[in-house]
Amino acid sequence: MNRKNIDQNPKPKKQQLVKGQALDLSILSLDDEGYGTADHNGTRIRVNGALPGEQVRARITFSGQRDTFADTFKILRRSPERLAKPPCAKAASCDGCPLIQMQYQAQLVWKKGLVEGAFRHYSSLRDTNINPALPSKKPLAYRTRAKLVISGKFAEPKIGIYLRNTPQVIDLGDCQLHHPLINRIIEATREGIRKGKIPIYNPKTENGLMRYLVVRVSEHEDRAMVVFVTSERSFNEIHHLAKHLKKAVPEVTVVAQNVNNSTGNVIMGEREFFVTKQQTLIEKLGDIRFSISPRSFFQVNNDGAQTIYQQVKEWAGLSGRESVVDVYCGVGGISLFLAGSAREILGFELAEAAVADAAKNARLNGIRNCQFEAGNAAELLSGISEEGFEADIIVLNPPRKGCDEEVLRSCSSLKPERIIYVSCSPTTLARDLNILKGLGYRTREVQPVDMFPQTPHVENVALLEREHEAT
Repeated sequence: MNRKNIDQNPKPKKQQLVKGQALDLSILSLDDEGYGTADHNGTRIRVNGALPGEQVRARITFSGQRDTFADTFKILRRSPERLAKPPCAKAASCDGCPLIQMQYQAQLVWKKGLVEGAFRHYSSLRDTNINPALPSKKPLAYRTRAKLVISGKFAEPKIGIYLRNTPQVIDLGDCQLHHPLINRIIEATREGIRKGKIPIYNPKTENGLMRYLVVRVSEHEDRAMVVFVTSERSFNEIHHLAKHLKKAVPEVTVVAQNVNNSTGNVIMGEREFFVTKQQTLIEKLGDIRFSISPRSFFQVNNDGAQTIYQQVKEWAGLSGRESVVDVYCGVGGISLFLAGSAREILGFELAEAAVADAAKNARLNGIRNCQFEAGNAAELLSGISEEGFEADIIVLNPPRKGCDEEVLRSCSSLKPERIIYVSCSPTTLARDLNILKGLGYRTREVQPVDMFPQTPHVENVALLEREHEAT
């Protein structure tokens, strides 16, 4: 055989895409991070600001071995689900809220589909009843907490978030997701840095002072807490910046300096120095009050958190006689919501600081039937099982990675009649519910809750019931 006749039509090599290159792309779907997905000569491109069914002109922002990203700069064919005018002028370039150009009802439908897609991977869950996603009361201006990076020069400081795959900071300015107080604080901080000529930290040279701005708002009190994260202790600059801020935004009642001299991207250092006498805020969800310090974990959407807590309470169906175990209890939110209807509640959490906050919050509300303990969840569950503790209901509210299988086995060994699982990840929720099915617990119902409008994140509450063997 003549070798010249072989491979006369070799397979064309994939075109190497380069940053800045413009392409016309047809959007096939949204991935689980809210990016439009397109195929270009065999390369999957994740397109910010594009919706399924659209044809867009986009510019490559990053091209790597595993992922290629692009930003939309022109819509050639529009989706009927696209808003005529997005509420944010930076929607096309900021990937902090990739769904903000989509009609809100369409976001809710898509989020339910995201949960259904995760459940389809498991035959044990395919018949699970997944309810329509509950909407947020406030699709905009709902975030009561912000952790923002400070960059640039003091003459023109940027306060915002990193653009994906870059060290570049996009200045958020008047962010539509923030509580209005946060935006006022950002602007006043920017002005204070300018006026005080306060040097901004440069991670390359490791010189400069200002690193991060952390803000928490109490909607109940209409007050705010501000933490300036700096590379070193610097009383003079921070004292003057705090004075400027409190004058510009009188609602700021707590100001602290946190020193972080590490070279990584962890935001908070190990110690705070308070500039103000007041060191905490009080927030209120329903009838329960919470004390918030600079390190307290608290949900960023108060209405969304209350919706989740109420759903847990409804499905718990408490009569006042039940023993409840709240695993991954955090600062005690769910425990305290259930306390008035339960006989006793045990709350388990790995972080000792969170457990201390939970105990403090119980005292603040005069609640005496909650006991909180710090430690490994599986070990604590095994411990109460060995002691003969009988749990009627277990609540699971793990971080995004879900539960270790050992935790799920320890839960099933306590033989509660119901398990209520609160999750921020449809993927790990489905995985864990499938494991629990094998341990004798059937998922009866799942309620998605839109805690984070304009973003691809969706919270879920799942109700599981113990399957009894037929006699």
